[in-house]
Amino acid sequence: MEILVLIFLFTIGMGLVAVWFFSLLDIIRSDFTGQHDKLIWLLVIILIPFIGTILYLTIGRAQKNVHQGTEIV
Repeated sequence: MEILVLIFLFTIGMGLVAVWFFSLLDIIRSDFTGQHDKLIWLLVIILIPFIGTILYLTIGRAQKNVHQGTEIV
């Protein structure tokens, strides 16, 4: 029974790390409206990993620049 709990906790932990890593990549690859927003979000995500990730996914993604009409022909 203990092994099932360990497997469950490992799976949850790996999922959280994957979401954290996705958020880091999303910040690095994106342009933001503010001049220092990218740096601020990177610091928040790195210094406060999981709370910062939740904040970025709920608040920070709305601060990104949206590039419309950039189609590669």
